[in-house]
Amino acid sequence: MIDTVRPKKALGQHFLKDTDIAFRIADTLSEYKNFPILEIGPGMGILTRFLLEQRHDLTVVELDSESVSYLTQNYKSLENRIIEKDFLKLNLSELFGNKQFCVIGNYPYNISSQIFFKVLDYKDQIPCCSGMIQKEVAERIAAKPGSKTYGILSVLLQAWYDIEYLFTVHEHVFNPPPKVKSAVIRMTRNSITQLGCNELLFKRIVKTPIFSIGMNGKLYKRNFEKIKPHNGAMTNA
Repeated sequence: MIDTVRPKKALGQHFLKDTDIAFRIADTLSEYKNFPILEIGPGMGILTRFLLEQRHDLTVVELDSESVSYLTQNYKSLENRIIEKDFLKLNLSELFGNKQFCVIGNYPYNISSQIFFKVLDYKDQIPCCSGMIQKEVAERIAAKPGSKTYGILSVLLQAWYDIEYLFTVHEHVFNPPPKVKSAVIRMTRNSITQLGCNELLFKRIVKTPIFSIGMNGKLYKRNFEKIKPHNGAMTNA
């Protein structure tokens, strides 16, 4: 019997203890009951519990074998729905086929940016992605053009998603407490179907060092002008 799971620093684990916050995070997907849900890094299942109570069609992916054993023991309804793998290496097409699905989690701080880049790879299948990340990263994702925090994640994610910074979470509600504050965000797929430019080139230019260092309105416009067609514009569905 496994009574608890030891948080592992190497995996960036900080287990949420506050059930009220867990409920609020789960509730960010309350409008998506008809979609399968993938929870990343459930740990001891504090968020999992509320997702199941809200009757979501839930699958979880967890790299930590100790957490997998705990979840298997304590969440019988997740039988055959606990995937012991690294999310970043997971083939989501094999898991969901062509179906749409949502993503949620208390994301490990050390891979949160990589998680969102992977979400972008499946943007046409993921109508909503929500969860908790480091406050600084959340502020960057939600930043407006021209602000000091506007950068690579801001540009790429906001091209395809509407971003909501929902609320801040303080350090003391975790085990162990992180050294920084956290925040909960929700990303909802917008109506854009085409950027009006070469998407791969757009992504490559946005990720160049000169873009991220000198991020401001003028630089963004100058780089974007190089890759969009003369008559091109973002196209709505």
